[in-house]
Amino acid sequence: MAWLNPRQIEAFRAIMVAGTVTDAAALMGVTQPAVSRMLRDLQAALGLRLLERHGTKLVPTNEGLTLFAEVERSFVGLERIAQVAHEVKERRAGVLRIASMPALMNGFLPRFVGGFLKDKPRMDLALSGLGSHLVLEQVLSGECDLGFVMGPLAHAAVVAHPMPTAAMVAVLPSDHPLAAKHELNAADLEGQDFIALELGGLSRMRVDRMLEMNNVRPVVRAETRLTGIVCGLVASGLGISVCDPFTAHEFNGRGIAIRRFEPRVNFEFAAVYSAQRRFPAVGKALLDAFIAHTTAFIAQTAPQAADV
Repeated sequence: MAWLNPRQIEAFRAIMVAGTVTDAAALMGVTQPAVSRMLRDLQAALGLRLLERHGTKLVPTNEGLTLFAEVERSFVGLERIAQVAHEVKERRAGVLRIASMPALMNGFLPRFVGGFLKDKPRMDLALSGLGSHLVLEQVLSGECDLGFVMGPLAHAAVVAHPMPTAAMVAVLPSDHPLAAKHELNAADLEGQDFIALELGGLSRMRVDRMLEMNNVRPVVRAETRLTGIVCGLVASGLGISVCDPFTAHEFNGRGIAIRRFEPRVNFEFAAVYSAQRRFPAVGKALLDAFIAHTTAFIAQTAPQAADV
């Protein structure tokens, strides 16, 4: 295959990112006909149809989506090189790149990281909220220095540091009759409208196991992947749930009541970083401080009960 024209690849990416040829042209600083020509030449060189016109819109084909995923990976690498060059020019300490599962990103982790870096003016931050499998991918690819994933985790290419184990809590609308109780137990969920996490996740599996062991059948009114959505639906009055304490306490005073839950259902997660790359000293210092911060939070909020 002949060498591809980088400008044509850039035009294809610009269309995918911007959504239209007009916006892509503005993004690249060229004319609309020039972008259209570069796209045609790229498709001819590849022998593929990357986008199809549906009415007034260009819609990517399956081949286009596959190629775009690879293009994005390449551009992320180029942008990272440009970022490092800028840091060297500005003589900055660098960027600490952190990715985390959503449960910590509702406020708990960003507040801590922001406070930690406040007195480090030469250190910048890249913070992403992703599913645990995507966090692991970013750590493995070198796109982030430190990740937080659902645990426990064992992977030969990463160092997985177990974080303090928290107890999941009951969350219910603040005006729910069960809010009069200081602590909820499994039997309280029988027949109750319930907001559940999507099937397949570790927390959902543990809650389902607890319900099965106690022969309890709540009425699942909604399922969602994110605990922030769980708490939002609970605050709306749609039902009650059991979720991690980090998310629950972000919604405290916002239409939900938080209660200890018996029997204990563990919420476990891990800090991960590459076993093949040097872990930055500032990342190690942040992780140590975050472990202490998380331990203190759990001591203040978590119930003491038998494990499930």
